[in-house]
Amino acid sequence: MLDKLTAINDRYLEVEKIISSSDAMNDMKIFIQLSKEYKDLEPIVKAYKQYRDLVGNIADAREIISTTDDLEMKEMAKIELEENLPKKDEMDEKIKVLLIPKDPADTKNAVMEIRAGTGGDEASIFAGDLYRMYTAFAQSKGWRTELVDVADGTSGGYKEIIFNLVGDDVYGQLKFESGVHRVQRVPQTETQGRVHTSAATVIVLPEAEEFDIELVPSDIRKDTYCSSGPGGQSVNTTYSAVRLTHIPTGVVAQCQDQKSQHKNYDKALKVLRSRIYEIELQKKLEEDAKHRKTMVSSGDRSAKIRTYNYPQGRVTEHRIGLTKYNLPATMGGDIQEFIDELQMAENAEKLKEGTVNE
Repeated sequence: MLDKLTAINDRYLEVEKIISSSDAMNDMKIFIQLSKEYKDLEPIVKAYKQYRDLVGNIADAREIISTTDDLEMKEMAKIELEENLPKKDEMDEKIKVLLIPKDPADTKNAVMEIRAGTGGDEASIFAGDLYRMYTAFAQSKGWRTELVDVADGTSGGYKEIIFNLVGDDVYGQLKFESGVHRVQRVPQTETQGRVHTSAATVIVLPEAEEFDIELVPSDIRKDTYCSSGPGGQSVNTTYSAVRLTHIPTGVVAQCQDQKSQHKNYDKALKVLRSRIYEIELQKKLEEDAKHRKTMVSSGDRSAKIRTYNYPQGRVTEHRIGLTKYNLPATMGGDIQEFIDELQMAENAEKLKEGTVNE
């Protein structure tokens, strides 16, 4: 363990020296990659220093016990050893988790898409509930939310809503939210008082940066049209809405949130780039899945992942069998416990399969 941590510490010092040099900013792509690596290595190096001191103290205590004739010193050394051995076991487990390879996309901002599924008007209303849940969670984390595109439901909520989330480690926190979310409740549009089941699909994409995906302008077809959503006097009068099609892949992205065609183009381009980047990411996930079965990060968007049962005030996370009777708080944005438990389950699966940095 110490040899591996020492090598990581050496790499940390090497990266620190490179990004501190006067030439560091010459290649911005490399500088950004090294800065991210430095940030990722920092908690491991901090744990390494604690672990190194702990191992040293244990070795010193054992030496005193085996070599000294001073009974008082020997007794003190035994007490220190009894205190430090459990601490070392805890640090072993902590470091094993830290050594699990990080998804390089975890630190990225995210693009979230929520679409009404089965259930008609009630599904659209539920999609709106999920949007408010995620924006409330984002606010609690200090993230910024940027609306990209929206299609309103006929009785409230949204048929589809796409928005950006900007902040620290956004994708790493929200990537397990992709999938089918199910709601069981008496719909607002139901007069008979019967409990219905409706659904909405959530898709979370890592926001791709320019150096992640290089888009050739000639590969992109740009169409403009009149906005149909909020936007003041320009709605339905100017061609400010933008739809972009990536011809080689057929991937489409659009934005009509802004009055400015230029701003809508920039937002749509971000979504387009992220969708193409995610295609490559999904290929990697599928390849990983061949070697490691995991119930969390399958990437299967058609999988039912969570049920929100209003009559029972219950939220059930199906992938890990977690049920909480705190539905009002959950819908108010309190979803951190679900995220933490999903991450723990994923880490446990990786440790079980021996997926740690060599």
